[in-house]
Amino acid sequence: MISNLSPTAEAFMANVDRVQRSMDEASRQASSGKRVNVASDAPSEVDAILQLRTDMVRNTQIQENLGVAQTDADAADSALTAATKLMDRARVLAAQGANFTLDASGRQSIAGEVQSLLEQMVSISGTAVQGRYIFGGDQDATPPYQLDLTQAGGVARLTNAPATRRMENSAGGSFAVSKPSTEIFDTRNADDTEASDNVFSALNRLRVGLLANDVSQITNATSFVQLAASRLNTAQAFYGSVQNRISDASNFSASYDVQIQTQLSQKQDADITAAALTVTQGNTQLQAAFQMQAKMPHSTLFDFIG
Repeated sequence: MISNLSPTAEAFMANVDRVQRSMDEASRQASSGKRVNVASDAPSEVDAILQLRTDMVRNTQIQENLGVAQTDADAADSALTAATKLMDRARVLAAQGANFTLDASGRQSIAGEVQSLLEQMVSISGTAVQGRYIFGGDQDATPPYQLDLTQAGGVARLTNAPATRRMENSAGGSFAVSKPSTEIFDTRNADDTEASDNVFSALNRLRVGLLANDVSQITNATSFVQLAASRLNTAQAFYGSVQNRISDASNFSASYDVQIQTQLSQKQDADITAAALTVTQGNTQLQAAFQMQAKMPHSTLFDFIG
């Protein structure tokens, strides 16, 4: 194809097009705030940008999960604090009930208070957060126990699910964030009988001994109450460590989020000041170029032929 333009005019148009494309790109960056808007803007950076965006989404989800776990752990810690106080009261009542000067009527009255403690303990085992029973293990839609004084432990077990949920950490790895009620309130032997540190069973043993007006039985139940109290203390220590791990994980995740955003900004964000300057300079260059082009002589050989 033969061009109707002279080499000088072609060079002029090419330079105008180059400046115009530079201005258009700078305008897109200034309006979007991004240096990389489509893959063709920086093909070599695409993989890194996509990976950083994926990391950011994952880290955001981890932060949300940690928030839920923090709420659950705080609720569990508060619940177990209350449970420990109940066991402290049970020890006091056991000591009173074992006093040889107390008569059957007095022990029966104490038995009523112990039953109230058992009822409260069952209620604590059913602590719920946003409709989830936090001691229900993997079946957190159902309360794990209900009071049933006809049972040896004084309760009926409604669920027996383990707690397999683990919390992912942005730094890598994961950690357990909960224990099921069977490891806190209702420990069992291999044959499914109540273990010596079973919280429900300890309270019910004490209640039954008081109702029977049997000092020996009351004294025996006191040792079980002590073991059950230790079991609750161990469970509360676990949730204390969970709170610390969640706090550490949350702090790391927040720091990591800043790191990701910084790296992503370096790879895809535009330098708005530089982009604006490019547009301004481009306009100035085009204006000067067109003015100079207008002043160029346009005479041809035909203008001199008579």
